[in-house]
Amino acid sequence: MATMYDVPADALIEALAADLSAELDEPDWAAFAKSGVSNELPPEQEDFWTTRAASLLRKVADTGPVGVERLATEYGGAKAGSNRYRVAPDRRADGSRNIIRTILQQLEDQGYVETAEGEGRRITAEGRSLLDETAGNVLEDLDRPELERYA
Repeated sequence: MATMYDVPADALIEALAADLSAELDEPDWAAFAKSGVSNELPPEQEDFWTTRAASLLRKVADTGPVGVERLATEYGGAKAGSNRYRVAPDRRADGSRNIIRTILQQLEDQGYVETAEGEGRRITAEGRSLLDETAGNVLEDLDRPELERYA
């Protein structure tokens, strides 16, 4: 049985996003929301919502229980210094907590994530099963030379 650690993360997230696309609905406001303070514009990727949901599900399974604050830190980036000419060094900026929280709530409604009181969110048995099943499918689809490249 393949686990999420047996396949490359990018291939797993891509396949998981395809699986989650039928289950998760992108809110109307998501097309206008930036994915973090450090960004000037909203994401241009068409399947951003499901890709971020797949990434969050994998991240919760890997590091859970984890809270929204720590996830926002991990999905953050560098914000330009004091003015637009970048005279000052870049500073750390967090990712959008609203996007993360909304996706986690949707994953909770689907039964893939649960709230651990006082600890954050952790993956459920159903979520772990989805990850392992998807990882098995990805492992079958990968041809051997490509798989050895990641080993």
